[in-house]
Amino acid sequence: MNMAKKLEVLGEAAKYDRCNYSNFNVDNFLSEKIPGIYNATGGNGCTVPLFKVLMTNKCSNDCRYCINHNKHKFDRVEFSPEEVTSIFLDYYNNRYVEGLFLTSGMPGDAESSMEDMVEVARKLRMEHGYKGYIHLKILPGTSYDLLKRAMTLADRVSINMEAATPDSFEELSSTKNYQTDIIRRMKWIKRLNDRNRDLAPSGQTTQFIVGATSETDEEILKRVEWLYKKIGIKRSYFSQFHALKDTPMEKHEEPHPKRTSRLYQADHLVNSYGFKLEELVFEDGGNMQVDKDPKYCAALSNMDKFPVEVNEASYRELLRVPGVGKLSARRIVELRKRGVRFSRLNELKELGVVVNRAEPFIKLQRSYQTTLGF
Repeated sequence: MNMAKKLEVLGEAAKYDRCNYSNFNVDNFLSEKIPGIYNATGGNGCTVPLFKVLMTNKCSNDCRYCINHNKHKFDRVEFSPEEVTSIFLDYYNNRYVEGLFLTSGMPGDAESSMEDMVEVARKLRMEHGYKGYIHLKILPGTSYDLLKRAMTLADRVSINMEAATPDSFEELSSTKNYQTDIIRRMKWIKRLNDRNRDLAPSGQTTQFIVGATSETDEEILKRVEWLYKKIGIKRSYFSQFHALKDTPMEKHEEPHPKRTSRLYQADHLVNSYGFKLEELVFEDGGNMQVDKDPKYCAALSNMDKFPVEVNEASYRELLRVPGVGKLSARRIVELRKRGVRFSRLNELKELGVVVNRAEPFIKLQRSYQTTLGF
């Protein structure tokens, strides 16, 4: 298979590894004419085009949701480190991309596949003087020494957790071990980064497959909260399960298309807004309502704390108001310090508050809801 065809196949296969802060089920590959270019979105909303590709779609793992599972009969291809290095530099020098996200299947043991990815990073750093962004996917079972080598070369590393519980993980694969292949490696990454912040300075991330098993939103978010507290994870990504043809789960029901969006929003509340997990609202089955914003649901379930007086509420209290973000809350607090008093909704709107969401939960100069005007 020629280089262009391999790039088309392995670029397309890489799209299942998320590197967007909030994907919302959008295909972020930018162009079919130039395969492998992926528009990654950060937590600040900025987008960065990355060269995103699999080293190989050969794999000995039996992940039941994955098109590359070991029993699937189709053309298997692979890149050499030299080929990936050459393509990336061509893309980078032509300003198609600003960084690299490299992942791979596992034809045999993790070491040989991981070695190839590390070699690409080594070539770029040591032979070509590349100083830009590199994200390396750590394969389950990677040795400590090789993981450390990867972290000396990469800005960010990640290992896919896939499931929130060991039981759900076993439903997805029989060839990987949840505790040793996944969690132990995550702890190694944390230990190395704690000792030396220059190793993978942007930290580690992970990904969950949402809807492939019966695990609930509450179980997923409990695991995410644990990852932030115990592992120091920087970001969790949620990939909606798709019932792909020629996989063991091709007839499995797919989750509601808004479910991953709600998980991203809930994760943001916990990771960035300081919410506690018990503040979120879960239905009897352990899932959130897909038709309502989790922040709005949390506010409705705590109406004893609302409405808050905008001219007196703390920054933390303002953050819990639907329609008020971190920036608008900060602006409100800063203006109050200068003696500003707010009396009309349009004053808040000018600061970025979504007033139609916020109105039922706030007071202005002791006035509430329908008495407020523009």
